[in-house]
Amino acid sequence: MRFLFDQQSCQNIRRSLRREWLETNGLGDYASSTLIGCNTRKYHGLLVAELSSPPGRHVLLSTLEESFMAGGRECFLSCRKHPDVFYPRGHEYLEEVEIGPWPRFTYRFGDVRIVREIMLVPGRRLTIIRYSLNVDDTGVPLPGVPQLRIKPLLAFRNAHDLTRANMALQVKTWPAPSGFGIRPYNCLPAFYMQLSGVLTFHPSPEWCRNVRYPVEAARGFADEEDLFQPGVLDVALAPGCPVYLSASTEVIEAPGTILPELWSTEAARRTAIEARGEAAKPSAERPGVLEAHLSREAGHFRVRDAQGEPSVTAGYHWFGMWGRDTCIALPGLTFYAGRPKDGVALLLRLGRSARNGLIPNVFSPDGKHSYNSVDASLWYLWAMQQMLLMVPETDILVREHCWPVVKAIIRAYRTGAVPFVHEDEDGLLHVGTPETQLTWMDATVDGHPVTPRYGCPVEINALWYNALAFARELGRRYGEPEWSGTEPLDRFRKTFRQRFWVASRGGYLADVWRPGEQDRSLRPNQIFAASLPYSVLHEDDWPFVVEAVRDALLTPFGLRTLSPEEPGYRPVYEGGPASRDSAYHQGTVWPWLLGAYTEALLRTAWDTENAVAEYLELLTPLFAEHLPAVGVGNLSEIFGGDPPHKPDGCIAQAWSVAETLRSLYLLRRAAPGVYASWEAALLVRLESVVSGAETWRVRR
Repeated sequence: MRFLFDQQSCQNIRRSLRREWLETNGLGDYASSTLIGCNTRKYHGLLVAELSSPPGRHVLLSTLEESFMAGGRECFLSCRKHPDVFYPRGHEYLEEVEIGPWPRFTYRFGDVRIVREIMLVPGRRLTIIRYSLNVDDTGVPLPGVPQLRIKPLLAFRNAHDLTRANMALQVKTWPAPSGFGIRPYNCLPAFYMQLSGVLTFHPSPEWCRNVRYPVEAARGFADEEDLFQPGVLDVALAPGCPVYLSASTEVIEAPGTILPELWSTEAARRTAIEARGEAAKPSAERPGVLEAHLSREAGHFRVRDAQGEPSVTAGYHWFGMWGRDTCIALPGLTFYAGRPKDGVALLLRLGRSARNGLIPNVFSPDGKHSYNSVDASLWYLWAMQQMLLMVPETDILVREHCWPVVKAIIRAYRTGAVPFVHEDEDGLLHVGTPETQLTWMDATVDGHPVTPRYGCPVEINALWYNALAFARELGRRYGEPEWSGTEPLDRFRKTFRQRFWVASRGGYLADVWRPGEQDRSLRPNQIFAASLPYSVLHEDDWPFVVEAVRDALLTPFGLRTLSPEEPGYRPVYEGGPASRDSAYHQGTVWPWLLGAYTEALLRTAWDTENAVAEYLELLTPLFAEHLPAVGVGNLSEIFGGDPPHKPDGCIAQAWSVAETLRSLYLLRRAAPGVYASWEAALLVRLESVVSGAETWRVRR
């Protein structure tokens, strides 16, 4: 799917600044900015590198000031925000933007068009920008020799920080083939910019001051910095002779040859993938266009870390690898995206990282992982179940490599090795204290949990039951009778219902049980009791849970984290960190929860085809309205609780994409004819959309 935005859309700066694009290279590096190339976040940049030393993401090349020069006139392509002004105003010349296999921007200056395209090379810390000059056939020659002038603006800082003009920066540049090199700070790698054409480089070190990032201001953070310009690159630009510019931490020895070859090879690969996806027709056995698109987007999150280990980036622009997020996203990003080998490799890596039966909560680039998660290990077992479901031939691998990890996890929870967790006499898990926040609803303000869930959280115990039942199955399969008992699980299910079932509102599950009390807040966590492979609830109770969640929490973009009828409901996610964290799990909508809801819905539907049709119709805005709206082509982390459900958080979130993709797979398999009709209607809608004062469409 290629999203096209016309001149009116691009020049509506209020709207175009809200749309962002993303390029990745499989190493954790990325390039990203807005539709018009004006950075609105401190995380935006044309080369943002995931480094091992110093560890973390670093914005190396923030942006370029680019202009086209002919006949003594200079016309800009770029745009920045400074106090009270946008300068330069290159967006005024934008004729069209296409976000597809790679971003493509078309500028028009009279009879001249310049096409600017951006691509990261997989497996290499290398951004390539291609500039092409096209001239209308009017018979009037261009005045003089057209030139492209490029002024690199470097940040060279951690992605979470900002920088100011300083004397510590080393301004000296040195020659590189058709370009230059510079190392602004000794603690960071050298940086090279090279061109495929004949160029002139003018060293002219100076600071571009007071660059503003309005999204950071809205998020309550510092929003202004200075960027360093090491010099000016001038290169001739002729029709039919594209110019390739590289930004990298490596030297390209023959840029005039290598850069066009790299571009051509990668463009052909991406175009072939796109063509196969666009030709897909959904059936019970084959994915359609939408699944193919999300499978392609899933590639942004599958990376190799600095040690070459398979990893998952939880979200762009600021999340790294988190254990819980990785385990939840893993099946959708790999097995359901047609990448089973990647899924197996990632699951094995998670198993190798386990220590004393615990999967890390946070993975550190230096290998010093944080082992303080209550549920990452339980989600690891669920991911293993999904692997066995989608790739049954992995059973031998599970026995040799995963089964020992399963047993270690069960022992860790039963012996108190998991911090702040203990098992009671009925087998249920008690988690945390009033001062801790150990489930996925983990936001804090001033050191206090916003959503206190100490005690027995409903999804933790649903996951724990699923883990015990799965271990029992594997124990029987592998002939280990000490793992195949049944009596404790029967008692577990009985006690679970006694503690969590709430008879009001038609029947639903409390969110947390504590001795002597129930937290009866109506939250989505109960859905896992009806969706996991081994359900802790009797199937007669599943429809009541699904109905309660549907009526109070289901929206076109995911599930609310709290019912609007609850006193703590906060539907608006905005303001500074404290304000946003106060709403993060208090009504905000999360798309990743759709995976569990879809499973539970299909388990309980009397008329499957009608249920699928109604559900797909409800979800249509997630694709028809949201895919072109924020992280173009991708799915956001969260949405507001009330209509119009404003998207927020990360512009591209791994588990949002993964669980939505898994949902589509399940719905297609359950009702292939209904799904095919729905997707066909959705694509017609996407191919020609007029919204307010702008027009955009999807090219297929």
